[in-house]
Amino acid sequence: MNTSDKSGLPGLLHVDHVALTVPDLDTAVAFYTDVIGGVELYRLGPFDAREMPRMPDGKDWCEAHVNVADARLMIAMLQIGPTIMLELFQYDRPTTRNTTPPRNCDLGGHHIAFKVTNLAAAVEYLEKHDVRVMSGPIQMDEGPCAGLQVRYFLDPWGNQLELVQYERQAFEATSPVSIYR
Repeated sequence: MNTSDKSGLPGLLHVDHVALTVPDLDTAVAFYTDVIGGVELYRLGPFDAREMPRMPDGKDWCEAHVNVADARLMIAMLQIGPTIMLELFQYDRPTTRNTTPPRNCDLGGHHIAFKVTNLAAAVEYLEKHDVRVMSGPIQMDEGPCAGLQVRYFLDPWGNQLELVQYERQAFEATSPVSIYR
């Protein structure tokens, strides 16, 4: 990888969306709209590699575009708050795939953080909706994240999510860029 060009990706504006793979699209859309508060924007599919033309190199469409051979998938796009879109994928094929999300320490481990105005109220709300909330809160009193409170929780399939609450964090006083609010 050539790292000599420090100017970054030409034309980069911002992160457009994040994506999660879920076992059941309807149930996932219900969780992320009814519990989290997202809005469903649209659905696409099903897309079935067996029904789509092969690429000139012989790969099926799904393998060539999303790196999953012989896939059958459906997609839903949600808006969560004013700043993020969440794309949900349901794969019906291939049948040989992991059905457990990676842990945070695993390659590909991830989480999505939702900023809230009242961490305690958000946790209470999630618990009333039978959402598994992890221990906490984590309170940052020193260092670059001073002023940050964090609490992790899981969606129904074990994807790790996070609640964050802060007015300002210490690093903002010396940051070369302003963070989005």
